Amino acid sequence: MSTISRRFQRLVGRIEREERGDVPGWVLVTLMTAGLVIVIWTVAGPALQGVFEQAIERVTSF
Repeated sequence: MSTISRRFQRLVGRIEREERGDVPGWVLVTLMTAGLVIVIWTVAGPALQGVFEQAIERVTSF
């Protein structure tokens, strides 16, 4: 399991222990969206950086 998954599970576990009622749906949606962004950024970050660097190199080589 990746460290991001473990951190997310710890965060969710902490929220579950600390809550005194139901967690509103928007809180869960926000946390899940943030988790997805982090995972996608981690996976796609190097590829996006390479595409960006190639584009800059092509523009500046003229």
